[in-house]
Amino acid sequence: MKRLTKFILFFISVALFILVTPNLSNAQRVANNEETLNSEISAADPGETITIQNDITVTKPIVIAKELIIDGNGHNIVGSNDWTSTSGNQTMFTAQLSDAKLTLKNINLKNGPKYGVQSYDGATVILDNVSISGFKYGGVLANGGKVEVRNLHLGLNGANENNGIEIDKGASATNNPTLVMNGVLTSESNENVIRPAENGHLTDFTITNEANTTNKVVVSGNNVVLTDSADNVISQTKIPDKATASGDIQKLIVTIIANDKTNKITVDTGKTITADLLKSHIQLEENYTIDGFYRDSNYSVEFNFNDPINTDTTIYAKISQVEVTVPEEEPETAPETEKPIKDETPKTGIENNLSIAILTILLAITTIIAIRKKNIEG
Repeated sequence: MKRLTKFILFFISVALFILVTPNLSNAQRVANNEETLNSEISAADPGETITIQNDITVTKPIVIAKELIIDGNGHNIVGSNDWTSTSGNQTMFTAQLSDAKLTLKNINLKNGPKYGVQSYDGATVILDNVSISGFKYGGVLANGGKVEVRNLHLGLNGANENNGIEIDKGASATNNPTLVMNGVLTSESNENVIRPAENGHLTDFTITNEANTTNKVVVSGNNVVLTDSADNVISQTKIPDKATASGDIQKLIVTIIANDKTNKITVDTGKTITADLLKSHIQLEENYTIDGFYRDSNYSVEFNFNDPINTDTTIYAKISQVEVTVPEEEPETAPETEKPIKDETPKTGIENNLSIAILTILLAITTIIAIRKKNIEG
């Protein structure tokens, strides 16, 4: 019986040890330089997180072929001026092939000879609170892989022109690229924020928008269009002739011209719009009003809001200044001064008579005293 009790207690102790002891395979992985970053990437099991402890300078590409999370903890990964790699891939971070799923979060990628990050041939890259700037080819490359934008800020990337997120399919890639919008995308330039490549290898690509995304990427005719939460067009880039875009949202562009200001919005294909919708996208200066909406710049043909929008459309808003009548000012008049109150009491001469009476009495008393004195002496 004692042996059985000891046996049971032993297994209870082992079970408690397993429960309270951290799983060694999930121990925190940290990196503070290029060497430890690469070694931790190699040693990490799929799904683990590597936390960056300080700014790191890298000298060559980092290729990842498994599921991995790199948390920058707000730090910078900077490409060195002495970039040593001679391979064709000069991207700072590459998620490669279908087993790769790289999540970059809370990190700033700066400076490099080609791209900041790419998803290659079936791989997935998720960008969550990431800033990318200073890369000579572009910020992000969806190269036959999937890129999901949750929170991304694009600085200036590209050599001769800005190149934010490039959608492409390399000559050796077997998968078509996909862009998923699932949050916020901001850019310091409105040129080529989303750019389908024109090298001839890209034939098909897909764009999807999650339900709660702030920015949307839509297909409008032969253009890829980035919009804000109010459907204003932020960036518009032509789709190459050889490429076909499969977008979950098909839109048309309405261009609103109000005097010297132009604004573009996206609207649903085949639907009617309202004057109130257009007015909500026009900022009027003080004392100006909208007289109507027209199809021509001469304001000769009014726009018919009963007609559905079936093609990209330009609408002219007629703006006029409201005459404001300023009331004439009343001439200023001098304020009335208070006149001194005139003493209307009738003058009776009582004050003067009283003085004479007193003087007379005094004189009489003096005379009587003098007479009496004289009689006594006599």
